[in-house]
Amino acid sequence: MQIQLTINGERKTLEVTPGTTLLAALRGEGYHGVKHGCDTGECGACTVILNGEPVTSCNLLAVQADGATVETVEGLEQNGRLHALQERFAANGAVQCGFCTPGMLMVAKALLDKNPNPTEAEVRTALAGTMCRCTGYVKPVAAVLQAAADLAGAESEAHHEAQAAAQAGYKVVGHSVRKVDASKLVTGKATFVDDIELRGMLHARLLMSPHAHARIRRIDATRARALPGVHCVLTHEDVPRVTFTTAGQSWPEPSPHDSRSLDDKVRFVGDRVAAVAAETPEIAEQALRLIEVDYEILPAIFDPEAALAPGAPIIHDEKDCDGIGGYDAAKNVAASIEVGVGDMARGFAEADVVLERTYRVPQVQQTPIETHIAIAWLDEDSRLVMRTSTQVPFHVRRIIAPVLGLRPGQIRVIKPRIGGGFGVKQEILIEDIVGHLALRTHRPVRLELSREEEFMASRSRHPQIIRMKMGVKRDGTLTANEMVLVANTGGYGSHALTVQTNTGSKALPIYRCPNIHFKATTVYTNLPPAGAFRGYGGPQGFFALESHMDELAGAIGMDPLAFRLKNCLQTGDTNPLAKALGEGREGFEQKIESCGLPECAEFGRQAIGWDERQATAPTEGPKRRGLGVAFAMHGTAIPGLDMGAASLKMNDDGTFNLLVGATDLGTGADTVLAQMAAEVLGCEVSDIIIYSSDTDFTPFDVGAYASSTTYISGGAVVKAAEDVAGQIREVAARMLEAAPEELDLRDRKVFAPGGRSVTLGDVALNSLHVVDQKQIMAVASKISYDSPPPFAVTFAEVEVDTETGQVDVKKLVMAVDAGQIVNPATAMGQVEGGMVQALGYAVAEEMRYDDAGRMWGPNFRDYRVILADETPEIVAHLVHTNDPFGPFGVKALAEIPLDGVAPAVANAVFAATGVRVAEIPLTPERVWRALAGKEKE
Repeated sequence: MQIQLTINGERKTLEVTPGTTLLAALRGEGYHGVKHGCDTGECGACTVILNGEPVTSCNLLAVQADGATVETVEGLEQNGRLHALQERFAANGAVQCGFCTPGMLMVAKALLDKNPNPTEAEVRTALAGTMCRCTGYVKPVAAVLQAAADLAGAESEAHHEAQAAAQAGYKVVGHSVRKVDASKLVTGKATFVDDIELRGMLHARLLMSPHAHARIRRIDATRARALPGVHCVLTHEDVPRVTFTTAGQSWPEPSPHDSRSLDDKVRFVGDRVAAVAAETPEIAEQALRLIEVDYEILPAIFDPEAALAPGAPIIHDEKDCDGIGGYDAAKNVAASIEVGVGDMARGFAEADVVLERTYRVPQVQQTPIETHIAIAWLDEDSRLVMRTSTQVPFHVRRIIAPVLGLRPGQIRVIKPRIGGGFGVKQEILIEDIVGHLALRTHRPVRLELSREEEFMASRSRHPQIIRMKMGVKRDGTLTANEMVLVANTGGYGSHALTVQTNTGSKALPIYRCPNIHFKATTVYTNLPPAGAFRGYGGPQGFFALESHMDELAGAIGMDPLAFRLKNCLQTGDTNPLAKALGEGREGFEQKIESCGLPECAEFGRQAIGWDERQATAPTEGPKRRGLGVAFAMHGTAIPGLDMGAASLKMNDDGTFNLLVGATDLGTGADTVLAQMAAEVLGCEVSDIIIYSSDTDFTPFDVGAYASSTTYISGGAVVKAAEDVAGQIREVAARMLEAAPEELDLRDRKVFAPGGRSVTLGDVALNSLHVVDQKQIMAVASKISYDSPPPFAVTFAEVEVDTETGQVDVKKLVMAVDAGQIVNPATAMGQVEGGMVQALGYAVAEEMRYDDAGRMWGPNFRDYRVILADETPEIVAHLVHTNDPFGPFGVKALAEIPLDGVAPAVANAVFAATGVRVAEIPLTPERVWRALAGKEKE
């Protein structure tokens, strides 16, 4: 049928079916700024303005909009000039991954069209209809308020970041430059995986198991294959049985090889049973319903401690699995590790107080607004090309090659913009399936997970049961520190060893103690699998450790902040567990060369009013206020393992092509790497044309995880830039008749003593066309055996309603020592966004299941993500240190904001009520039960 729409002022006639959504119709017309993030309208990524009102186009039929006027983000830019909202979002760092940005912009425009002078509360209420997992909403809210002032012709209060480069004397590093991809993200021009059109593309869908544990007795796809429009149906009978790990880690992967593309056994509700490729998504869905499966239902088990008991159902009873790190499938153990230093018995004997408690942390989902999506096709040379939203393109290529029966060189993996990852896209979850289907059909094949499938069948943060036992003297000196944990990895062991290793290696060493013991056991169950999630084990460990530190402080009558400062690591200390807890292998000794914990604590103390409010905390009434604090440290890349490379080429106008395998998830990595190159080469960031990541053209990089990009990939960029700068000096020395070592690169020129100069363009032309012609370029690699830890201190202020258990977080303060900051605006955005994501872990988010292992509410209605109108006052601060190991003194930043919020909030609840809640999230029911002295029923 035909409908009429006026889209961004242009009258159009569209051909649609009765079931076509407005989202699908608009994207079919090329309006790719309208994004798909969920299927029920909660995320807001698909927001457009319909007849002056913001609407979510994913749950509105196109026929319902017949005759309407529609505005999309593509219509905001006029005559090449950005709208005030777009300009402010781009200028002040309100854009990270950018996937939710078009929806935010349309909501904001609808607001300003009706209310040109909104309050901050009104802006937050409006933006509450669009979810963001990156920004924490701080900068988007500020951008809308600034744009309102711009449109009114008033002076807006610009958001200026402190320049972290002042004392270092850098020209580009340390300055808040605009993200290199900001303009295309705010205009909807950025190409994510789905923003291309391929002729003859087939649509894939997955048949997923309705059972938590079952064996497939018989599967018959005859009727599905006979359905017109179906091109391929795959079951376990149609693909080779190749065992691999979905964990995107360096070879040899320290995760058990326990997965197959399709198997004759399913191990959780949502496990893959079959795959279909058809002409349309609707035909593919119909084909799934025609596949006949006869299941032998097996006993399922969901509790990790019960799964360890003798006689428990064995989840991986096949013979072709293998693993390292204590792998014992016969006991449902995916991985285990135990290490220690000192003498624990002696440490506890020397203590005046010994305290033991068990803490529980939940399974939570990364929920990037862009779900997993991949498109695969065969190019003109019959090579498999895959365009996928992944953090680890080179790992994808290497891991799926044997699964598909190909060599890695026969596969090309392209990573476009990524709509959020947070670790879940460090997994190889759908790439093997689209590869199989493309190879069978010789047609392009597209597979995208729905939001429900993302919850049920992707990955999550490992839930853990953590027992802490610590000893302390009356003067506050720690004598023993023990952590024993059991982790639930679900049906498969992705990251089973390394996440739990991180729990111990990041948390326990932050406090100086002569006797430390750590033991972790990762257990198979029949829940959806866990995997990598931003923080990678740190948030679990710090919730337990920092909750326990508060209890210890109370037991000896010491101020919790003073107690931590007395025991925390200092510059010059050695990490006692670094060598023992490597990445599936022995690690390397780590000396702490920079530590800003005291400065972080002092900033937070003042910002939260620690001393004043501790003294005046209310003691009566149903609503009680309290303050909490937590320390944290993380790591910077995986020492001796993570490697990145960069290629830098000079063009004949003095600009540069920078090719990196590093993947920008929205963190601003492309911008930061361009800044580092520009600093070395004496040019502007706009002179660096950066491209990432394509396994055919860009150098190898392990990908975006382990907080490695700025440190490792940046180190490779700096090495390549220094090599190119040396070549520039050689050519310029000939032109200026000077010695190369006398020359200085700055302001896009090469200066000789006395002020004589040539431009970078002059140098390029001379090198390429005049004398001893050569291409000025370099390739460099970087690996480090050091992992300088960033540090952070988090403070929380809460109000607890003791009659209902409601926890209202009023203020969060976080000060972070991440070494030299390359781009303060993007760095602050990382901290702010991480704080809000961590707040969800503290008070709201939790994956829960019924007795059959089915998740309750696999959607954004029931799974509670923090929204713009629910965030407390956020105060983020960057403490400057300069670490000798990293380029320009940088350390990691992206993950540490996840570590301290949950324990700080829990400690604040304890300060307010005197009741310790040892399990998160701190939901009203859970807090009320603790206050009432009731155990969980």
